Amino acid sequence: MKSFKVADFKAPLKEFDEATPQPSGTQVLIKVKAAGVCHSDLHIWEGGYDLGHGRKPLSLKDRGIALPLTMGHETVGEVLAFGPDVKPSDQGELRLGDVGLVYPWIGCGKCETCRGGDENMCLTPRSLGVYCDGGYADHMLVPHPRYLLNLKGLDPATTAPYACSGVTTYSALKKVEQHFNTPIVIFGAGGLGLMALSLLKAMGGKGAIVVDIDSRKREAAEQAGALATVDGKAPDAPEQLAKKAGGPIRAVIDLVGNPATTQLGFDCLTKGGKLVIVGLFGGGATWALPLIPIKAVTIQGSYVGNLRETQELLDLVRAKKIPPIPVTPLPLNKANDALLELQKGAVVGRSVLTP
Repeated sequence: MKSFKVADFKAPLKEFDEATPQPSGTQVLIKVKAAGVCHSDLHIWEGGYDLGHGRKPLSLKDRGIALPLTMGHETVGEVLAFGPDVKPSDQGELRLGDVGLVYPWIGCGKCETCRGGDENMCLTPRSLGVYCDGGYADHMLVPHPRYLLNLKGLDPATTAPYACSGVTTYSALKKVEQHFNTPIVIFGAGGLGLMALSLLKAMGGKGAIVVDIDSRKREAAEQAGALATVDGKAPDAPEQLAKKAGGPIRAVIDLVGNPATTQLGFDCLTKGGKLVIVGLFGGGATWALPLIPIKAVTIQGSYVGNLRETQELLDLVRAKKIPPIPVTPLPLNKANDALLELQKGAVVGRSVLTP
């Protein structure tokens, strides 16, 4: 089995050639068809997050991420073998040869949060491609068949990003669903932003104004159906947002998550508005604290999504025939190049490794 692993933080990924593992217990062995290269992979590769305000960066090593690690949490694969403890009832409709989307946000499976269906919020996560080996490989082990969602004909390369950027934006959009009758504001026109635009339309939303500092990405957002776009660096960005919204802005989804985007997002909200922060770019918040109660603004974090939401998302994609975001397929040995291009902000849509 060939894989590309983080052997040292910030160092080039290292190629490993090992025996292809055989599934034990309830595991499923898959042959990887597609693995998305996500911005979160950059944070893992770099080894931490900037917390701002002079605080010590959040170290992923201290959070239990051990190296070497095969990244890749947006994975689609073909079922090759089931472990000996997999029962027919565990498989559901999944059979050998089927192609499935891997749900990666796996928890301990035992705590109240996991039993309630929100494994993505587990305090002792086992997320694939983060804490356990993921999809930057030609084969991969999935802990249980329930984490493989049958594609039923969807294209592997364009479906892979639904495991992260798709379910992340879907879950975030559900948090502002009550404001779908007015334009919402979305910060970031990368893979997540373009995904959010297509999902918002399919979910019945009026539309979104997209903010990005990259003109190419703003153009991509306009082509994807944005009501309007705004350059986040423009001195009159707040005024542009107000004018283009044509009324009070009640919902903002920040897919970037840096001090500038969260500040502008906060500033443009009307009284009683809601700011949902998804992005993990880093830094510290800059809001004036008295304005939070004065404006009665809700500030909420949104972290990926649960297994149920991922299945809902795939069903929505099929039912509404949602057009995929732009995807650039790359061979597995281009994993390093894909990370560097993402780091430079040069990727429109999503780079997807196709072993």
